[in-house]
Amino acid sequence: MPTTIFSQGEVQELASEIKRQLIPVLIEEFKQSELPPLLDRKQFMELAGISPTKCNELFNRADFPVNRELGHPKVPTKEFFNWLQATTQNAQEVDMKFPYQAI
Repeated sequence: MPTTIFSQGEVQELASEIKRQLIPVLIEEFKQSELPPLLDRKQFMELAGISPTKCNELFNRADFPVNRELGHPKVPTKEFFNWLQATTQNAQEVDMKFPYQAI
């Protein structure tokens, strides 16, 4: 069986690259786990940093992930982040405030 030997510098470089790629993924999962699975209108407007008018515009878009089958409109948190990451234009529709961001 072949053996690969890495120098201390190579190990450090590899560890740094793994950290650089993994941390953003872990942060996103952590942030999504802090939020409820479904956002009501008020929670969504606060998270997205938008006005009621902009919220209405988004809720009426055909491509926006909103669920009206539960009574009042609810936004599935995970689907919202997926929608947000889908295109730059979607990300520009909302003004995400710290600590939430699309990674």
